[in-house]
Amino acid sequence: MKTFTWLFSLLLISIAISAQSLTDRLQLATQQLRSDPQMKYAQLGLLMLDADTGDTLVNYNSQVGLAPASCQKIITGCTAYELLGPAFRFKTAFISKGSISDGVLQGNLWVVGSGDPTLGSFRYVSTRSANQVPQWKQALQQAGIRSISGKILPLNEGWPLGATPGGYTWNDIGNYYGAGSDYINWRENQYDLILRSGSSIGDPVTIVEAKPAPVGVQFISNATAAEKGTGDQANIYLAPLSNVALVQGTIPRGETSMVISGSLPNPPAQFAKELTNDFQQNGLPVLEQSFADSGYSAAQPLMNHYSPALDSMHYWFMKKSVNLYGEALVRAISRKISGKGSLEEGLQIIRQFWKARGIEPGALHIIDGSGLSPQNRLTAGTLVRVLQYARKQWWFAQYLDAFPIYNQMTLKSGTIGGAKSFAGYFTTLSGKTVILAIIVNNYEGSANAIVGKMFTLLDELKK
Repeated sequence: MKTFTWLFSLLLISIAISAQSLTDRLQLATQQLRSDPQMKYAQLGLLMLDADTGDTLVNYNSQVGLAPASCQKIITGCTAYELLGPAFRFKTAFISKGSISDGVLQGNLWVVGSGDPTLGSFRYVSTRSANQVPQWKQALQQAGIRSISGKILPLNEGWPLGATPGGYTWNDIGNYYGAGSDYINWRENQYDLILRSGSSIGDPVTIVEAKPAPVGVQFISNATAAEKGTGDQANIYLAPLSNVALVQGTIPRGETSMVISGSLPNPPAQFAKELTNDFQQNGLPVLEQSFADSGYSAAQPLMNHYSPALDSMHYWFMKKSVNLYGEALVRAISRKISGKGSLEEGLQIIRQFWKARGIEPGALHIIDGSGLSPQNRLTAGTLVRVLQYARKQWWFAQYLDAFPIYNQMTLKSGTIGGAKSFAGYFTTLSGKTVILAIIVNNYEGSANAIVGKMFTLLDELKK
């Protein structure tokens, strides 16, 4: 019996030494990262916890607010799972006040959006415009409509104007990843711009075409040719609801059809124009006569379209870090709670939700749903607290499935100018699940180099 007690005590001591050894190694690795030349003017926020016991493995500046970049999506996604539910779907309604007589809809076809970010998206076979539009046309024909005497018009039922978050930078707004979320979104609010450059450095870059062409937009190019191998260094400057786009920067010389992608300035108008053209060309004439009817009053429903479920959208939101989806989810949260669809109110609801769960607003200074704005500030501690919360929920397996894999770890990453972050989960060789968040702001040198050094610290968990 004494031998058993002695062996059991040794086992406990061995486990304690092993755990302490991991903490020591993490602390040493943290110090090495802090003293690296790339970190001379940088800030580091770091927290790692034992997921089961809550014990801290390493903590450095975990209560300092830093720009989290796309790691902010962790919070938006988790809140959406709780407040909307994994089965939530956006609804797009097709309605009209007009009567149907001899196959003719005598009036306008109104499309009432609810902010669905997947309309026309290439990410699902079912939502691609080549598949989606024929389905809508068929549904209208089954409702007895062979032609439309009025117009196809987007209808805004109470959504606040201003699709783009105020914190997005001017460099981002006109480019595809800076697309905001409107009451109707279309093709993820993107288009491709095809550019041609001269054969010599400094030659002008000309615009070949835009596909699909944004409605009413004129393009002006001030871009020039640079040396081969320099890649795409061009930006599109185009504000929401504007009709003049400026292309600046460089692309390599000798390019005949280089593609860069921009964000649509008016997605609802783009949607209505493309849908009208498609119907016209494929057997459902739209005569575009003028009718004054508007709104839901006395309107009859013709058909409804529903998006893929939230758990499916969340997969793309996290795996491909689609900023549009984050802003759409924030507005959907506002729409469900208050009926407004306001980005600002949705963000306030998210802050209140987490304040009720112990996270103060100062640790959750968010001004968008995606993390694209450099004005966002989160603490490493906030990210870990949200990840802890998610792990205890019944939908956690679905939530976790959307996380990418980096460094053989289940981590969301974040990248904006001068900021790099990772947050998520890792199970050690001993079976310990660790919840972690690491944020670096204002580092010097290349992003690849600082990522390698962050991974060197995280690799201590693998030993």
